[in-house]
Amino acid sequence: QVQLVESGGGMAQPGGSLRLSCAASRSDVNYPVMGWHRQIPGKQRELVGLITFGNVTHLVDSVKGRFTISRGDAKNTVDLQMTALEPEDTAIYYCNAQNLRGEFWGQGTQVTVSS
Repeated sequence: QVQLVESGGGMAQPGGSLRLSCAASRSDVNYPVMGWHRQIPGKQRELVGLITFGNVTHLVDSVKGRFTISRGDAKNTVDLQMTALEPEDTAIYYCNAQNLRGEFWGQGTQVTVSS
């Protein structure tokens, strides 16, 4: 069973930075796509960004230029560097990994942006 463990959430002021990290428990399994989604209570979960095994990245327009997504050398980790944070970024952030066996989710980590 694959488990995704997230870390790095918390509080930041507008304009501040946070870094989220996620590690998949099975380093012997390939994850062609890993990424981050976020969800505001009462709203649907939405994609923030994803990165392929070959480091091709996609970020949604609302975070382009502010967020960076990257994978570790071991390829079972994915980070989300968030800068120039805005109150609208406040949400629970979920790590996601996909392979032929299925789709896996982390437990979520809260990010709160407030002055």
